[in-house]
Amino acid sequence: MKRDFLSIADWSGEDLAGLLGLSKKVKQYPGNYLSVLQGKSIAMIFEKQSLRTHVTFDVALNQLSAHGVYLTQTDISLGKRESVYDTAKNLERWVDGVVVRTFAHATCVDLASAMRVPVINALTDYEHPCQAIGDFLTMIEHLGPVKGKKLVFVGDGNNVCRSLMFLAAKLGMNFVAAAPPGYEPDAKSVKLASAAARKSGAAVDVSNNPKDAVKQADVVYTDVWTSMGQEEEREKRLKAFKGFQVNAKLMSQAKSYAVFMHCLPAHRGEEVTDEVMDSKQSVVFDEAENRLHSEKAILLTLLHGER
Repeated sequence: MKRDFLSIADWSGEDLAGLLGLSKKVKQYPGNYLSVLQGKSIAMIFEKQSLRTHVTFDVALNQLSAHGVYLTQTDISLGKRESVYDTAKNLERWVDGVVVRTFAHATCVDLASAMRVPVINALTDYEHPCQAIGDFLTMIEHLGPVKGKKLVFVGDGNNVCRSLMFLAAKLGMNFVAAAPPGYEPDAKSVKLASAAARKSGAAVDVSNNPKDAVKQADVVYTDVWTSMGQEEEREKRLKAFKGFQVNAKLMSQAKSYAVFMHCLPAHRGEEVTDEVMDSKQSVVFDEAENRLHSEKAILLTLLHGER
């Protein structure tokens, strides 16, 4: 049976833990996987600009001996030059899997529903599941098992926030989203995460007070206040998020050993200060590295049945 990686919510806590375990093994013993995907070809559809996702998937495929075909919106005009369905039915005849970075989550879902080969969500407006797997690998490396620990996301309740919330809930990690009124993660997603958290023994909360939210946090995480496609809202968002900057004062509310995380790119001086970004608590570049290892694990799981 074909399996996709579209949303963290689609996977069980056990399977997600297995994916993280494989990520750790891939990082520790890269030589064991050098030719596992030899002869496989993967289409990489990128409607959005990218540094980390593009480079890490490209390198991951190369290091697993697979071939990547990079396709931009200019190349295929997904859903415009021809329908998403027709594009999917063509691609499935040529490639063994698809990585897609797009705006609308529905595009990702439509591709997956039409294809016989696995589809990996490399970012949509709803989720960024590959980022979350790399992030949790980083947390485990720095903090040990995450069950019972506290992750606080400060900022917009966006796609990254949503994936982190789902994964924390599945793995028994307490999660708090601290956002200004009107920018919290949507109620449906919070309800879905809360149901998973009840099963794992964790808690999911939403707060409009970053200082209270960050108290006793093991991880403080933030993201840009204005993402790609939201440029017209920039001035409005800068006003709304005033007071939600992660700076030394806010970090002091967390545990003394707490780590700071950011999916990058960062708008230094807005959602985070240089003092925090460049501090000993910051593990942002470890996160960036771990995208490579976690994406290898995702590819191996979907295309080779690796566990």
